[in-house]
Amino acid sequence: MNMEGKSQALMSPYKMGQFDLSHRVVLAPLTRLRSYNFVAQPHAILYYSQRATKGGYLIAEATLISDTAPGDPNMPGIWTKEHVEAWKPVVDAVHEKGGIFFCQLFHAGRVSNYAYQPNGQPPISCTHKPIISEFNIGGSGGAEFSPPHRLSVDEISQVINDFRIAAKNAIEAGFDGVEIHGANGYLVDQFMKDQVNDRTDEYGGSLENRCRFPLEVVKAVADEIGAEKVGIRLSPFADYNESGDSNPDALGLYMAKALNQ
Repeated sequence: MNMEGKSQALMSPYKMGQFDLSHRVVLAPLTRLRSYNFVAQPHAILYYSQRATKGGYLIAEATLISDTAPGDPNMPGIWTKEHVEAWKPVVDAVHEKGGIFFCQLFHAGRVSNYAYQPNGQPPISCTHKPIISEFNIGGSGGAEFSPPHRLSVDEISQVINDFRIAAKNAIEAGFDGVEIHGANGYLVDQFMKDQVNDRTDEYGGSLENRCRFPLEVVKAVADEIGAEKVGIRLSPFADYNESGDSNPDALGLYMAKALNQ
């Protein structure tokens, strides 16, 4: 196909579930670190509306599901009423341009530091194992990461509920749907990858067990807001943030099959 044909295909309509996209150019999540005190700021109205088009699809920057979720300062949150109200004018501005806007739900897991955690507590993960590379080459380079706290089964249930509440809040803020961040070595990905997940309970060991947490998150979110409004970002072949897997083909195929059941 010549370049003109490729350009025509890129600008052709696409039906994404219940959403009718007028073209196939998508704004991917781009972390901006300008949401002071975890609250989306008025300047985000201009930022997102400038990138919105009629029938265009935008995914918001990584948005925190709880006070344990930050991996960096000044990321936006979606776990409080204040966060919801701050996002509303941003979402309204995208909708005024005719755009379709999803909120990316994010938890850093062990890719964090005591300084970003409530009361200086350890970041949470499926494991006690910290990220050990001095500069974490291929990941969030240069950051210093604190040893994580291994979640108990009861604590895992609370995190799943945090994702559910965040999704509900996103819809209340006006978003059309949510994307669960299950990639790049952050919390959801940490559970899936056998390089990180060293658990011996129902959330570790076998491929089925390692995928239990992400699938329970998806189910909780879908049950809350409707499956047609839910996506998940996956990166089975990536080892970003020291989160690789010994058989990424099997991991990717298992998740694809499970998500389509």
